[in-house]
Amino acid sequence: MTAINDVTKLDIIENVGVITLNSPPVNALSANVREGLDIGVKKAIENNDVQAIVIICEGRTFIAGADISEFGKEPKGPSLFEVQDVMENSPKPIIAAIHGTALGGGLEVALTCHYRIAVKSAKCGLPEVNLGLLPGAGGTQRLPRLVGVEQALKMVTSGIHLPAEQCLKSGLIDKLSSDDLLNDSVSFAKEIISENQPLKKVRDINEKVEAAKGNDELFKNFRKSIERKTRGFLAPEYNIQCIEAAVNKPFDEGIKVERDLFIKLISGNQSAAQRYFFFAQRQVAKIPDIPKETELLDIKKVGIIGAGTMGGGIAMNFANVGIPVTLVERSQERLDKGIGIIRKNYENTAAKGRITLEEVEKRMQCISGNISIDSLSDTDLIIEAVFENMDLKKEIFSKLDLIAKDNAILATNTSALDINEIAETTKRPENVIGLHFFSPANVMRLLEIVRGEKTSKQIIATSMVLAKNIGKTAALVGVCPGFVGNRILAQRQREANKLILEGALPWEIDDALFEFGFPMGPFAMSDLAGLDIGWDKETSRGETIREILCENERFGQKSGKGFYIYDENRNKLPDNDVEKIIQEFAENKQIKRREIEKDEILKRCLYPMINEGFKILDEGMAIRASDIDIIWINGYGWPIYEGGPMFYGNLIGYDKILSWLQEMEKEHGSDFSPSPYLEKVVGEKINIFS
Repeated sequence: MTAINDVTKLDIIENVGVITLNSPPVNALSANVREGLDIGVKKAIENNDVQAIVIICEGRTFIAGADISEFGKEPKGPSLFEVQDVMENSPKPIIAAIHGTALGGGLEVALTCHYRIAVKSAKCGLPEVNLGLLPGAGGTQRLPRLVGVEQALKMVTSGIHLPAEQCLKSGLIDKLSSDDLLNDSVSFAKEIISENQPLKKVRDINEKVEAAKGNDELFKNFRKSIERKTRGFLAPEYNIQCIEAAVNKPFDEGIKVERDLFIKLISGNQSAAQRYFFFAQRQVAKIPDIPKETELLDIKKVGIIGAGTMGGGIAMNFANVGIPVTLVERSQERLDKGIGIIRKNYENTAAKGRITLEEVEKRMQCISGNISIDSLSDTDLIIEAVFENMDLKKEIFSKLDLIAKDNAILATNTSALDINEIAETTKRPENVIGLHFFSPANVMRLLEIVRGEKTSKQIIATSMVLAKNIGKTAALVGVCPGFVGNRILAQRQREANKLILEGALPWEIDDALFEFGFPMGPFAMSDLAGLDIGWDKETSRGETIREILCENERFGQKSGKGFYIYDENRNKLPDNDVEKIIQEFAENKQIKRREIEKDEILKRCLYPMINEGFKILDEGMAIRASDIDIIWINGYGWPIYEGGPMFYGNLIGYDKILSWLQEMEKEHGSDFSPSPYLEKVVGEKINIFS
């Protein structure tokens, strides 16, 4: 055995040189790994006893991608391109032995080998698109030459990980291994030697790309198939352009297209935002004042009070992972209706092929119902999911305090109410926490975990881990009106409602925010949720546009009209009647309407959100600026490629936002008063992301 460097060794097994990489945790293509590959391959080529070379990795995976921490830094050691040239031009066959995952640069390394073997559990993929990038080391040029153009397009624009058996079928790998990858890969290498098989350079395999030449419809149809999902993102389109180059240009020219487009992406704001999001998603789970060794409670059984839309959706999260759930409702009729809706949701998912009918039954068996709160006396976690009424919630928690076992977590799904006030109705406020699921709770990834003044660290730690176990991205926040997400949303809603009186129409505001990247604007969102939520016919006095719409039985999509009018398929159209209602209301309020440009709409809607984010940080209601961004991307549809409100504000320049707020405060009053923390950040040039 020859040690190449700290992470690489070269062994000779009979006439096969085995280069082993061991750079935990995922053998990323750091400078050390690249150096080890470069020197290891050269030494194996120089060694007369070696007739073939195997590249294999220790640990849980093959090379799982680039070392993202090196992005933007001064390069060290040989570049990946230099290493690939050495490998591809080796006079001795090189075999990539794959286990775990071969992703991104890892797969690109494997593609410059002459052969590939993988264990059955392995997966391969080029997920760079998820970081706003494209494979920059020949992946877009070599992949279609092996798997074909259509499969390559799917892989590079989605980042999917292809299982080994599909890799074999598509031509991405040459052979499947048993569990003994080392012996199988050495045997495969010896077979290649004995049969004098050719050195297969993927760059020279043109049959599959030639077959797609001149087929413009293939690319046109593919673009159309993904346009809704990839709206606003640059990377998917650039990936497609690279595959087009693989089809229509010689390999070396295609490589040039790939590298030029890669440089554009990696130097642009979208990739910076998506890479920031990648790290922020991992950081949000780290709570500075809670030790890693904090003992967790074992959550084996869950109770949920309320079997409506939220309660049913929350229950599905636990049933999906096999945790038994008891739903409690006031009547058997309401309970049966709620459980019936859950079954229907699962059956709809099965009809789309996402789960089997057997899985439907398995999940439904995890869900039971009861009309007595006493049935929750043996549950480990109880989540209250009734409508937003403080008196009702306090009544429920008073009852829970009497029947719940001593170490049970008592959680409320409130989206805005004071959890400390709720907790004080119990004799164990340390066990009370907010678990704010977002609607629909079985779909939305975000979970705001709300820490009360007396919530114990054990309860918080258990809740954070539980969130991950049920597939949620959890962000820990403090108690304040609206917490973090809805508190910031209120700023946008306020300004949007002011703008329609000042001259902008609802669809103009929605269109501006849709073009920015949101899935829908505030008025379309209100119509979807229902304008009558929280509206009382008896007390309504026509004091807002919303009240007037509800008084005219315009409740949104469910009634066929709200801010918009809807056809039978719920497609929305602007409505002249709404425009007249707004104009008359503004006239009665003596508000002079004017033309409002899209740029002003965006600033009015977005800049106060950023300002509120600074107030939240100043008050300690969020741990990090990046946590705010995680909440808004996962819970409210802020486009990933804009990084979240705090990241976006940094791109604009906090100094510019501060100046704008100061001018608006002079003109429009205290709604635009700058956060003192924003003023401090600008004045002292503080990096809020460090």
